[in-house]
Amino acid sequence: MKFPRTRTDQSGFATMARNAAPAALLALALAGCAGPPMLERQVLGYDEVTSNLDQKLLLLNIARTDTGRPVHFTSTSTIAATFNWTTTLGAGAELHRNASANILGLSAGAGASENPTFSIHPLSGQAFTERVLTPFKDQAFEFLVFQGGAIDRVTRLLASGIEVQNSDGSFARFIANDPALAQEYTEFRRIATHLRWLNDNRKLFVRTLVFEEPIAPALKAAPSAADVINADKEGLQWRRTADGSYQLARFQAGRVVVMNVDPMSLSNQARFELNERIKRNPRGFVFLDVRPDGPGGDFAIRGAIKLRSMLQMLAFVANGARAVPEFDVAPDPRTGPTAENPRSSLHIEISDSPPPGTIASVDFEGRSYSVGNTQWDRATFAMLGDLFQTAVGEVKGVDLPITISK
Repeated sequence: MKFPRTRTDQSGFATMARNAAPAALLALALAGCAGPPMLERQVLGYDEVTSNLDQKLLLLNIARTDTGRPVHFTSTSTIAATFNWTTTLGAGAELHRNASANILGLSAGAGASENPTFSIHPLSGQAFTERVLTPFKDQAFEFLVFQGGAIDRVTRLLASGIEVQNSDGSFARFIANDPALAQEYTEFRRIATHLRWLNDNRKLFVRTLVFEEPIAPALKAAPSAADVINADKEGLQWRRTADGSYQLARFQAGRVVVMNVDPMSLSNQARFELNERIKRNPRGFVFLDVRPDGPGGDFAIRGAIKLRSMLQMLAFVANGARAVPEFDVAPDPRTGPTAENPRSSLHIEISDSPPPGTIASVDFEGRSYSVGNTQWDRATFAMLGDLFQTAVGEVKGVDLPITISK
């Protein structure tokens, strides 16, 4: 009688083992399916939150400036999150003499946990001076236009005005981009619109000057093979000049220019001399030269576009909201038709109630500050965000970071 009972128990165990296999596979499947979707949701969620914070921080500082409060910038430098996925599998059984009465209990599950750590850095001291108070460099202007930004949008937001210069580069007068100075502001707007017309018609060049810079006196005799090899190792080149001498030169990238003639059509010497003259201005100036012999030259002007800092841009936008609003300016009669010429560089709506959720906004002192609901305003605010990332996006060497763990 014992032997049949033993065979019955073994049969019961075999049956339970077969039933347990699908449960184990189910637990593994749950673990595999839970991880990637959760990671995707969390990464995209953090990215969306960070983007919204940057937009709100911009609008918050515009609101602070509008109400006479000092600006304050805090950058989220790092987000470190640890994800843990766990699976559980349990089995229980009751064996009876009658094999048909054996009871098998199985359980399977999967779980996930997250432990994020955020580091934020309030900007102060030298970091505040360098990133918020220092004017942008000419490369920022070139980058925005090169990326497809309308040059009048870039100029109206980023420029505090245009310094008109004499032929030798000396100061003549200044044209302010300030609606409080109506006459100068009108002239500035017409220059910006003229540049837009030229650029839309592929008659304007915004680029960095490139040239060969001589670094040693010219030689009458040809350089030796060793001299040529050594120069090549140092990134230098020997060039034969028009008078037959040999000149050792370095290929250089200089300052940014805005011209209605292709600067590459100038001789190397002319580009070198032009860059030497431009270097008298700080990097926060963009050389501007609309020549009489080029397209649109009847609107000739020579000088430099003076760029703003991040703080100056925010103040300009904030003042335009209420204190000193911009006004419509018709194009100069010498300027051809342009696609758009809005009143404000970036219109900020101030209201008692928030706008629809699709519009960037922030509440401050009981009022809602939001971006104007037009394509121009949205594009300008996006450009302001790009400049904000350039100025404040990456913060290093700050003494007192604030770390928040959850």
